[in-house]
Amino acid sequence: MPMEGKDIEALIREAFPNAKITITDLAGDGNHWAAEVIDESFKGMNRVQQQRAVYASLKGKMDGANGELHALALTTKAPD
Repeated sequence: MPMEGKDIEALIREAFPNAKITITDLAGDGNHWAAEVIDESFKGMNRVQQQRAVYASLKGKMDGANGELHALALTTKAPD
């Protein structure tokens, strides 16, 4: 069963409570999502570190063929 955008945002928000989070359904099918996460905690981290932190917040929902979240295009950055 596909995940809903609000559920993806809730998982990310748990780990990054003060982040600006934008979730977009890319294909309209509930399976292909994009997330932009802007958070102060990303300062001093490279993009790989930032994205690993966000993927960790998803608590295994993207793990393999049995994951509830099929595809997530992720953009992360620290605020300007």
